Amino acid sequence: MKRLLSRWIFAGLCLAVAACSAMQETPAQRAQRIEPMLSAAGFEMKPADTPDKLTHLQSMTPLRVRYAAKDGKFAYWFADPDYCRCIFTGDSAAYQRYQSLKLQNQMEQRANETAMMNEEAAEQEQLDWVAWPGPFFY
Repeated sequence: MKRLLSRWIFAGLCLAVAACSAMQETPAQRAQRIEPMLSAAGFEMKPADTPDKLTHLQSMTPLRVRYAAKDGKFAYWFADPDYCRCIFTGDSAAYQRYQSLKLQNQMEQRANETAMMNEEAAEQEQLDWVAWPGPFFY
C-alpha cells in the first residue's frame, strides 16, 4: 500500500516538474537564457546605437532567431529591442553551434530535473520507512 502511495507521489512530482518547465518564461528571462548562448556560438552583438537602428530593431520580431537567404547563404539574427537594445547576427556555422549549445542546455536541464525527482522520490521512500510502525504493532 505504501509502495503504491510512493508511486503516486512520484507521479505527482513528475507532473509538477513538467508543469513548471512548461510555464512561460518572461521575455527578460528568455533574453538572459538565449543571448549568452548566441555569443558563445559566435554570433556578433551589434548595439542599436542610433535612433534609426533602434527604430529598425523595434520593427523586427523580438527574441526569436530568424534567418534570410541571400546569394545562396543564410544570415541569422536575434533582435532584442528591450533588454540589450541590440541585434545578434551570425552565419550558418554560428547557427549550428547555437543549436548544439541549445540542445546541450536542454539535456542538462532535463538531467537536473530527473535528478531532483529521483532525490525527492528517495526522500519520500526514506520518510515512508521512518513512518512505518514496524512489525511489533501486528
